[in-house]
Amino acid sequence: MSSGYGLSGGQSRCFPFWQELLACYVVNTTTDDDSGKKKCLPALEDYYECLHHKKEAAKTRALQAAYRKALLAHPRGDPPKPGAIRNLGLLDAEEDTKAVLEASK
Repeated sequence: MSSGYGLSGGQSRCFPFWQELLACYVVNTTTDDDSGKKKCLPALEDYYECLHHKKEAAKTRALQAAYRKALLAHPRGDPPKPGAIRNLGLLDAEEDTKAVLEASK
């Protein structure tokens, strides 16, 4: 939050970026001339990134896409067999159930 108070009552995570942005505006603009705002675009961009994480999310999506592409290009050499999946109770559950019931008799 730009108020400076976070959810737990302390300083919010983006408050230092907000202070930097305000300091840039104070130094580079006056009431008569707003042309100095262009100098503050990097600080504004940093503040928006802190708030919304757009660049970080795009980077994560790109890494995930590259990982999926690499997996498709080089498939796994030893995929799990249906017998191994049975341990999770997903396949052939009837046989496991019969084996458990016979053992308990």
